Amino acid sequence: MMPILVALSVLEMGSGYVLHELERTFLDRPTLLVLVPVMIAMGGNLGSVLSSRLSTRLHLGTLEFSPRDTTILTNVVATLALAATVFAALGVTAYGLTLIPVVSIGGGMTLRETFTVSFVSGMALAVVAVVLSVSATYVSYRMGLDPDDTTIPVVTNLCDILGVVILAVVASLTL
Repeated sequence: MMPILVALSVLEMGSGYVLHELERTFLDRPTLLVLVPVMIAMGGNLGSVLSSRLSTRLHLGTLEFSPRDTTILTNVVATLALAATVFAALGVTAYGLTLIPVVSIGGGMTLRETFTVSFVSGMALAVVAVVLSVSATYVSYRMGLDPDDTTIPVVTNLCDILGVVILAVVASLTL
């Protein structure tokens, strides 16, 4: 585990660098600043839950890495449905926060823009989290490692960086 933890620590430092490089994008639209922490947290959370569920099924012997295995498919669908719900609510909530006079940060984003950026970037991140979760679980299993120990740190760290990048890309393409 030590090499994985060292690599992930270095990667996490890269997350701060990526966030710093995208600072202008976020400062130009302060509403996006409301989305950043939630985007980072939710991508990792969705991936961690899926990884945990797959690892448990693997330990129970009820998971088979095959296209015919409905366990993976149903867990992926549930993860994407949860992501759709959370990121839709996040878009509306982030916009609502900009309207409260005490909290108002401005930003000039409409409800449609805020919702679109939140939902599209959130769903893209959810797809990435699903791919990372299934891949990390499979690779851990094939390498003889315990997926409970490896998948969650890998998925959460990668989703931290990718969440910020995806949010910035979607925002720049949408706005």
